[in-house]
Formats: sequence, structure tokens, C-alpha cells
Amino acid sequence: MATPELKSSELKLDPDKLYLEEVFTDRRIGTLRRLTPVTKDGKPDASKTVLYVGETQIMTPAGSIPIAFEIGAESLGEAAEKFGALAKDAIDRTVRELQELRRQASSSIVVPQGPLSGGGGKIQLP
Repeated sequence: MATPELKSSELKLDPDKLYLEEVFTDRRIGTLRRLTPVTKDGKPDASKTVLYVGETQIMTPAGSIPIAFEIGAESLGEAAEKFGALAKDAIDRTVRELQELRRQASSSIVVPQGPLSGGGGKIQLP
């Protein structure tokens, strides 16, 4: 599969939207990322809101799937308290999406083309 050629303008970081990223974990369930907005020179930007992102993973027969979700919180402690419920919602949503993808894949129909006799038919893949 060929990869599309990327233009250098697509690979540019926006210097007005930089964050300092800190990672916190309980080494059991997942991680919390605190994204603190910073100015172009790396100093904290008090005019923007600190963001919190939760991350966990689920195991599937095909391997682990990372799950990330935003947490609306004013502090690290509040983000940690909200983590469990939001992680469950994100996992449930991901499982539903995987089930839908599996349903779509299983309902794809292979249709023979041309006459059935004489061996002239071709298999069309969806």
C-alpha cells in the first residue's frame, strides 16, 4: 500500500498551541496526562486551560487497543477521581464500534459475476 506524500506544511507544529505534557500513573489501570499550555518560549500560559487526558487499554484477540479520553477537571486529583467512570464509557464506546465493524465485515457478500456454468464467473470482493 503506497503512502500519500506529505507536504512540509502538514508537518508544522503550531507554536501558539504548545503544551507541556506530564504523565502520571498508578502502574495498574492507566495513565493521566496533564497538558499545561505554554508560550513559544516554554513558559506557562495562564490564559489557556490545563487539559487532562486519561489513557488505558483493552486486550483483544488481535492485541491491545489503546483508549484515550479527555477528562474535564480542575485538578489532578479531580481527574484521577473521574478517570474510572470516563474510562468505562470510552471502553464501552470502543467495544460498540468494534462490534459494528465486525458486523459490517461479516455482512459483506461475495457475489459471483457472469454465468454460473462454464467456469467463467469471477469473485468480486467488497
